[in-house]
Amino acid sequence: MVKKIDLSKLSMDELKQLKKDVDTAITGFAERRRAEAMKALEAVAKEHGMTVNEIVGGKGKKAKAKAPAKYANPADTSETWSGRGRQPAWFKAALKSGKSAESLTI
Repeated sequence: MVKKIDLSKLSMDELKQLKKDVDTAITGFAERRRAEAMKALEAVAKEHGMTVNEIVGGKGKKAKAKAPAKYANPADTSETWSGRGRQPAWFKAALKSGKSAESLTI
């Protein structure tokens, strides 16, 4: 059984240290459980002549293809933008100066 602690008698520093110790213990417990589960999975996989990745399909996420450049900075053509995501500063400045998006296309 866990020993009861009278928290009302602890100082703020002692309470903070206790919280830190509990958080560390919880993290360590979770990591040990994951390690035990992984060992069990590896044992079952080995028993069947396979690896864990072969069983769970450890292919990972597919990388997205980079979108081709659609716009180029007229002042520095090495600066390009695909038209996706946040507009680069040079694109915003060009629009603000009166240029159209169509005039910046590659």
